[in-house]
Amino acid sequence: MAKTNLKTTNIKGKEYVEVNTRIQYFRENYADGSIITEMVSNESGVCIFKANVIVDGNVRATGFAYEKEGSTFINKTSYIENCETSAIGRALGTFGIGIDGSVASADEVKNAMANQITKEKIVEALEALQKAFADKDFAKADKIKDWAEKNNVAQVYDKHVMLFKQK
Repeated sequence: MAKTNLKTTNIKGKEYVEVNTRIQYFRENYADGSIITEMVSNESGVCIFKANVIVDGNVRATGFAYEKEGSTFINKTSYIENCETSAIGRALGTFGIGIDGSVASADEVKNAMANQITKEKIVEALEALQKAFADKDFAKADKIKDWAEKNNVAQVYDKHVMLFKQK
């Protein structure tokens, strides 16, 4: 039942049907259907949601999502809402609405791409860190530390700081 004529958003060359468009299609074509969401857990800033697509009184598809508070720009203030929306998008995708080859929502794809840190970027940062220590430019070293923390590579940073301080 995959729908290819729904409005899409192009993300890095791939077309994705946004969750609001999937919901609208579902409401128009399954007027008696429902989407039921449940917060499975919300502990220590980590939220998990489950969404069920129900048609003719039967659960026809289920989607789960996980979000971490503060992990992305949107999750700094709305990780619970984002998680619920992602679960709905996955459930509707599993049901066959708005997919061709991927169930991921546009936001999930954007977040994954934005959070990808290549080995080359880490190596560049470590080389800059080594130079900052050699030049005793501790302000620059602090900026690199901030970058490392923001990109979840602080452990790599900490390990190399000890090495550079020893030199």
